[in-house]
Amino acid sequence: MSFEVGRKPSASYYDIDAPSGERVNKVAAVVGANGAGKTQFLRPLAFLSSFIIDSAFDLKPDEAIPFIPHQLFRDKPTSFELHFTLDEQEYKYIISLTRKCIISEALYKKTSRSFSYVFVRDLDDNGGYTFKQKGFGFSVTQGKKVRQNVSVISAAYQQNVSTANDIYEFFKKFVSNLTFRGRRHFHEAAIVEVAEYLRDNETLMDMVHQAIFDLDLGIDDIEYKEHTFNDESGKEITFPFPYAVHKCENGAFSLPLFEESSGTKALFVLLRRVAPVLQFGGIAVLDEIDNDLHPHMLPVILDWFKHKETNPNDAQLIFTCHTPEVLNILKKHQVYLVEKENLASEAWRLDEMVGIRADDNLYAKYQAGALGAVPNV
Repeated sequence: MSFEVGRKPSASYYDIDAPSGERVNKVAAVVGANGAGKTQFLRPLAFLSSFIIDSAFDLKPDEAIPFIPHQLFRDKPTSFELHFTLDEQEYKYIISLTRKCIISEALYKKTSRSFSYVFVRDLDDNGGYTFKQKGFGFSVTQGKKVRQNVSVISAAYQQNVSTANDIYEFFKKFVSNLTFRGRRHFHEAAIVEVAEYLRDNETLMDMVHQAIFDLDLGIDDIEYKEHTFNDESGKEITFPFPYAVHKCENGAFSLPLFEESSGTKALFVLLRRVAPVLQFGGIAVLDEIDNDLHPHMLPVILDWFKHKETNPNDAQLIFTCHTPEVLNILKKHQVYLVEKENLASEAWRLDEMVGIRADDNLYAKYQAGALGAVPNV
């Protein structure tokens, strides 16, 4: 999967002009039938970002690495490769691992036309590691001691290594609704989590509230009331709970957000993941972005990523959806199709297909089955 545009496509509002002179997509959509592999297509981005920032802090020494390998190849290592740009420097991160341990891990940076290693870590025959680094600032002794289920970057961040700190902060800006088991399904407790998150950031709170008002849900305001309860240990906990304020010519009333429609609650939780990326930059990796939402809301969310006014730091979005109308919004280099055959998923970008013109009606072609990636019904 690539955000790179290339030189051929005409300019669009969803372009980022990189310092290198290349163009990069702000938005990429993934479309396909149920069970085709759309979630699997996004899962590596969600896994790598969380593993790089959390593994040294969250995983116990003997805990399994939180990913699920292909069922037919559980006894073989799984490999990931990720290219990214940070402060105008291009990096390549490669990791091979099983549920039990990391087999190899390496970070490279581009120098002129080739890549030069920043660090390389390999499992040896005795169950230990060899480690070498060049300008990373993490000693060989330290590198060899990193636990088998922990990323070197995460461990180096713990030791305040400058390069690791920069990369850690980069991946910390990835926001996702995926876990290693799949999409986080909506649950009522998420509303409280969002309210607590927004309480500490007035700008984000205003952004989320205004988006809800603009999307015409019949809500005029959102207010927060403190609720107190005792946890299992008897400790008293206070948290803010959101109430939606409704007004009409006959008066006004407020309802706990729990009592609003499924779509309103889903939107409230979704905006918590979109708003921070738009404010601070980063990448939102969202599975089934249109779940519980009216199709007309998706273009509004995509519009936020278009313009500097709403996306000042060139945040990026990759998402899956079951709304084929997205093909009327995006260009062919911004859409991936996913199809499964013989238990293997294949993904391709529409500009990789021969015979697809820039002015083609992608929606009509997809609905007619000419592009593939549709259910066999």
